[in-house]
Amino acid sequence: MHVSFDPWSPAFVADPYPAYAALRAAGRAHRFEPTGQWLIPHHADVSALLRDRRLGRTYLHRFSHEEFGRTPPPAAHEPFTTLNGQGLLDLEAPDHPRIRRLVSKAFTPRTVENLAPTVRRLAAGLVDAFVAKGGGDLLAEIAEPLPVAVIAAMLGVPEADRGLLRPWSAAICGMFELNPSEETAAAAVRASTDFSAYLRGLIAERRADPGDDLISALIAAHDEGERLTEQEMVSTCVLLLNAGHEATVNTTAGGWRTLFHHPEQLAALRADPALLPTAIEELLRYDTPLQMFERWVLDDIEIGGQVIRRGEEVALLFGSANRDPERFARPDTLDLSRTDNPHITFGAGIHFCLGAPLARLELAASFGELLRKAPALRLAEEPAWQPGYVIRGLKELLVEV
Repeated sequence: MHVSFDPWSPAFVADPYPAYAALRAAGRAHRFEPTGQWLIPHHADVSALLRDRRLGRTYLHRFSHEEFGRTPPPAAHEPFTTLNGQGLLDLEAPDHPRIRRLVSKAFTPRTVENLAPTVRRLAAGLVDAFVAKGGGDLLAEIAEPLPVAVIAAMLGVPEADRGLLRPWSAAICGMFELNPSEETAAAAVRASTDFSAYLRGLIAERRADPGDDLISALIAAHDEGERLTEQEMVSTCVLLLNAGHEATVNTTAGGWRTLFHHPEQLAALRADPALLPTAIEELLRYDTPLQMFERWVLDDIEIGGQVIRRGEEVALLFGSANRDPERFARPDTLDLSRTDNPHITFGAGIHFCLGAPLARLELAASFGELLRKAPALRLAEEPAWQPGYVIRGLKELLVEV
């Protein structure tokens, strides 16, 4: 059933969608022995399980490692384990709603709308420079710097330090891949140590001299009685910096690759810029940057007649769910005018992406600027994919204007 599901194969990473179709046709839950997980490929199941409180991103709020039948992480991984374990993404109630309530104030629709002029100005500057030099690596010169600059500015990271963020983020995110190597783990531990030390220093500076930024706001909330430890603050900032740009970077570069491979759709978008909002949603659906989201089974569940026991792990296949013909008409067709588009690229339930409105704003800004100022933008050479599967993205995207 899942011989073709090989997340370590470059060919699979380049095009996982035929394997997903085979998985969907074969059933609703498939045991994948190399990782000991249950693969869930259908949109309805993925959507329901994202909201199911019998599952969790962690189990430590209810069980010890031993009670859950799991081996504790190696002591050598402790800097990463602590950093990741205290972030919003890997917390459940009661800690998750407490921290999310504080952080969500920075991502309200009004706050994001207030950011719009800044985001558009940054995007315009990057695109102007890119067009003036005749093109280059769109990923490195537009896709990466825009969201990094925005989230770093929100947190109050000085401009001179922003070059540190992407390498740290890439190293930490390597641990979210399936069966990461010890070399990957060692790099994540180093990045976790360095990133944490940097943020503790920045937090100390903001305590002494508050600014108009999210770190200062979290410190103020803590001082006013909200329970937020310094480790939670560090872990939250790392998560926001990582999640605040990884998906946007990969959607920008991957989205342009998709458009170049569908010239009739790109021509339609160039002819009618009003298509941009639905086009962005379709690009998010068609080639999803986060292909898989894992959750622990806290109480037995049943999917399609298969009982999955407490202590096991499900792998929710976002990329497959977003191409499910039971939910999307012509799912393998790119349709930039698609309006019935309930993709789950940003997740669902309590872990729905806080930064989704900001990501949409950034994507609209960069795509809009390139469509206006580089109307003849074309692919210079076919890009290669990074080896990672869970967080899937290109190595570079060389284009000419």
